Amino acid sequence: MPQKIMDVLMLGRCSHEFSWPRRGTDGEYYQVCLICAAEYKYDWTTMRRTQRVEHTKPETTVRRSHSREKRPTWVPRARRLKLDIPLRYRVNRASTWHEGIIENISQSGVLFNGPQQLPVNALIEMVFEMPEEISGQKNSNVVCQGRVMRAKDNLQKGAPEKDAPEAEENNGLAASIVDYKFIH
Repeated sequence: MPQKIMDVLMLGRCSHEFSWPRRGTDGEYYQVCLICAAEYKYDWTTMRRTQRVEHTKPETTVRRSHSREKRPTWVPRARRLKLDIPLRYRVNRASTWHEGIIENISQSGVLFNGPQQLPVNALIEMVFEMPEEISGQKNSNVVCQGRVMRAKDNLQKGAPEKDAPEAEENNGLAASIVDYKFIH
């Protein structure tokens, strides 16, 4: 990652690692490169980036006007789709896959439970069936590149106590989706 940032700063090029599509305050979708912060418009129906968003540079002259542009103070969280579907996940380029269950998915990421605890900021790969509500088609498997944003130790639902030998550990993980592609 440090080398990628140096390439952006010194050479002016970026290999672009995009966030999951987000919806702006204007209702339009966009994606942001996690390395260079370039923004691109995103067409949710075709699931493709379209054109780069060019922001106007701030004026260099001093403005003495007291009128300010009203900005929203609260932006709603991305809509979550509650699920109970299996997924496989692993640390990037590791050989061992782990089985888990997705609790919910949104434009910003995935919340899932699994047997393997992963550190925050770990880069991971996930394979699961994208819900028809998102992809628009049935049986559309997807490979996602993500980053663990939160990790929490839990017990398996219905387990009586932590000290009980039959209590199986189940780790809750929240991962942002950096990139994805459909498996055909």
